[in-house]
Amino acid sequence: MTGTPDARRLVLLGSTGSIGTQTLEVLDRFPGVARLHGLAVGGARPELVAEQVLRHRPERVVVSEPDNAAAVEQAVTRACRADGLTAPRLDAGASAVVDLAGSLGEQDVVLNAITGSVGLLPTLAALASGARLALANKESLVVGGHLVTDAAAPGQILPVDSEHTAIAQALAGVRPDQVDHLVVTASGGPFRGRSRGDLATVTPQQALAHPTWAMGPVITTNSATLVNKALEVVEACFLFDLPEDRVDVVVHPQSIVHSMATLVDGSTIAQASPPDMRHAIGWALAYPEKLTGLAASLDFTAAHSWTFEPVDERTFTAIALARAAHREGGGAMAAYNAANEEAVDAFFAGDLSFLGITELIAAVLEHPRRPRAEAADGVDGVLGVEAWARTAAREQISGAVG
Repeated sequence: MTGTPDARRLVLLGSTGSIGTQTLEVLDRFPGVARLHGLAVGGARPELVAEQVLRHRPERVVVSEPDNAAAVEQAVTRACRADGLTAPRLDAGASAVVDLAGSLGEQDVVLNAITGSVGLLPTLAALASGARLALANKESLVVGGHLVTDAAAPGQILPVDSEHTAIAQALAGVRPDQVDHLVVTASGGPFRGRSRGDLATVTPQQALAHPTWAMGPVITTNSATLVNKALEVVEACFLFDLPEDRVDVVVHPQSIVHSMATLVDGSTIAQASPPDMRHAIGWALAYPEKLTGLAASLDFTAAHSWTFEPVDERTFTAIALARAAHREGGGAMAAYNAANEEAVDAFFAGDLSFLGITELIAAVLEHPRRPRAEAADGVDGVLGVEAWARTAAREQISGAVG
């Protein structure tokens, strides 16, 4: 790689999660791509935070969960003292995460790898700062929608997602009027080919057994229900300015073709590589440069079989629910996402069945008292709809348990 400025700083939000740890692995191998300025964590893994601080020497550490701040501070201070280093500045709380996200400038990068809609405010802060936003937190775009895209300068958001990175690369040099539709690929998750009856007794451990990707529990469960793919459809609509009926989904179990773009002349451009999130991470960090030897390439001298099949939307209803919510607008996707986050928590707590996750999303969307478009005006409005949806979801769960 050439041309990356040495002064580029990186703020990494969610450094102890799957994307965060892989981002730091990329920095280990390509230290010239950026210098770690700050990291944000939930704080449940203080020893890992201390290891990251020792290895990458950030100037700032933020713990989003204040109850975990003392343990993180002790681990970091102890590790730095043992190595004769000065511990970095440490702050705690959600507002401190937002402050860190907005602390850089136009030559810098914020990689938002937070899980869930709590990533929305940091996303907006990063965009307001002028920094490049490497976005792995799809929920902030799905929930914020045009609040996010309207705040972004052209090219300021670079997706850190195998599907959307693939589409962005496929569309390089393609004019918007030349795009007919997009094809987002899905592995199908661990329950591909199962009927609804088969899914009635799925356990959390079974839902976490993804056949291809190693991800955190929430995203892995979302992949099992196909909620993750539903969110990716909506995310693609905003990233590439297309209506939902021009974003298709196809099941591709091998996870080699990460997504495709079909053009108006009938040709289709696909991006293919072994399933490895370092491709997407490195692409976003180094853009428009390429990191030589970033990850393995495909060996086309060996035999391959790639298959594609339609999604069974009668069994997996998440995508259809998201399409309808996106068409409705007015905060419906904020309600969808909030209901899903509450449902996943309840599933792991044993208070909701696997099929109950999407059933709860549907119930919240169909709730007669759900706030409509006028209530979702601006950031406060969207967050208000989300808060309502969480309360409604918890009431439904409590009723089911009771």
